[in-house]
Amino acid sequence: MNSRKNFNPGLLVFGLCCSLAFLFQNCQKEEKPNFLFILVDDLGYPDLSCTGSSYYETPNVDAIAKNAVVFSQGYAASRVCSPSRASIMTGQLTASHGITNWIGEKSGMDWRSLGRQSKSLPADYVHSLPKEYSILPELLKTQGYTTFFAGKWHLGDEGSYPEDHGFDINKGGFEKGSPAGGYFAPFNNPKLENHEGGENLSLRLANETANFLESQPKDKPFLAYLAFYAVHGPIQTTAAKWKKYRDKAEEQGLNTANGFEMERLLPIRKAQDNPVYAGLVETMDDAVGIVMQKLKELGLDKNTIVIFTSDNGGVASGDAYSSSMSPLRGGKGYQWEGGTRVPFFVSIPGVSSKTIDFPVTGADFLPTLADYAGVTQKPFQQIDGESLRPLIEGKSLENRALYWHYPHYGNQGGEPSSVILKGEWKLIHYYEDGRNELYNLSEDPSEKINIYPENEEQGEKLYQELKTWLDSRHALYPQPDPEFSEKKFTEWRENMVNKKMPQLEKQRESMLSNDYTPNKDWWGSQVTRD
Repeated sequence: MNSRKNFNPGLLVFGLCCSLAFLFQNCQKEEKPNFLFILVDDLGYPDLSCTGSSYYETPNVDAIAKNAVVFSQGYAASRVCSPSRASIMTGQLTASHGITNWIGEKSGMDWRSLGRQSKSLPADYVHSLPKEYSILPELLKTQGYTTFFAGKWHLGDEGSYPEDHGFDINKGGFEKGSPAGGYFAPFNNPKLENHEGGENLSLRLANETANFLESQPKDKPFLAYLAFYAVHGPIQTTAAKWKKYRDKAEEQGLNTANGFEMERLLPIRKAQDNPVYAGLVETMDDAVGIVMQKLKELGLDKNTIVIFTSDNGGVASGDAYSSSMSPLRGGKGYQWEGGTRVPFFVSIPGVSSKTIDFPVTGADFLPTLADYAGVTQKPFQQIDGESLRPLIEGKSLENRALYWHYPHYGNQGGEPSSVILKGEWKLIHYYEDGRNELYNLSEDPSEKINIYPENEEQGEKLYQELKTWLDSRHALYPQPDPEFSEKKFTEWRENMVNKKMPQLEKQRESMLSNDYTPNKDWWGSQVTRD
């Protein structure tokens, strides 16, 4: 049979047209990914059950991690909140954008008014997110994204709120760095109206985010940025959650004496045994569950990249002395791993879960999300971070150094210092006396042994690299305080040992007792409703 006799050119043309139409339709249907960015305040690396806690319970966050690319060496860009949050928004490390301390803290000679008796006067810093910068929501808006913000901002006063920096909707973000009205309504927040007395702040922010997701048209991509005030102090929870974790502490034998020891300047919590903080963590996790369930219910989980992280390590000293970062050293405000190591999860539809052991930082989020969104506009500011997409897709990134600059004293006992991490080597340079500490994190992840004296050549090489980078960013440095008194400092330090430590032990004992009652209505959570 001659097949050419049956050849019909019209059918061929029709088939080609159908194929082209199909390809065009598929191109038209190719969607940009949505982004759900979940940022928890003061949540340390060991503060989740999936990262090692046997006391706190976080099933909803664990579920994200189970299906995510987990960066086991994920770092916040700073040991305190505002600098870290600015780095997420700008893609810059702290010495570049200049917000090196939490906004509102004193510096220079004003520092003396706090009575801390320190050797140096902390450096000044930038007090609001620069308006000229092209930050994350503004870059995504160039690609048609709707942008939503809920929760803690702490990146500037009025005129530098989320809505002034590219967010279409702002629920709860203003200059305060802690929940002004506590965790139960009334919230005392000008950007978040009160609904009913006793409403929980974390759950409210989750519901606002869920409502935003429900309102979005299916053909328009979005950034939903949920920045919890939790688990920042003041730590508060319900009577039921407190009792659950008080009983659990007893079952695990955590309610023994001596819950604190001295770090260099302040007492530090030795173990995760705080039932009030545990309840606050669990409520944050409940709130995450609300948002993740709404994503699934709406079918948005199939095209939404979910990021989960924290702005710095957990509070082991200072503030509420609420958690322990063990086996990491220190915590929020400190120059050691406990101050900057954080959960760092990126869940992408269609990408299998895996663990990546490569040091990454909060400054990497902007270039990563911009990469996935197809952003072509070059930001105004120089970018320090790198897109993590190659790592996520099984490729590699060139080894690089990471830098931290904190020329201040933390409320939690940290000292003015800068840090460079390169490979397994971590060098900390202190500004009070110019000394250096050097650690090999592969051999000593708890930073127990300073090996600078026997590795001075390696340490000096890292210090020079750190100094060169800081100078290239025109970093500001603390200055010696000519009024410093060694005698007054010794008295202050002795007060921490002889008065503050016993007070903390008494408070801990009270929280773990059967009859603990913080006040008559449990911080406003027990409200009678008609």
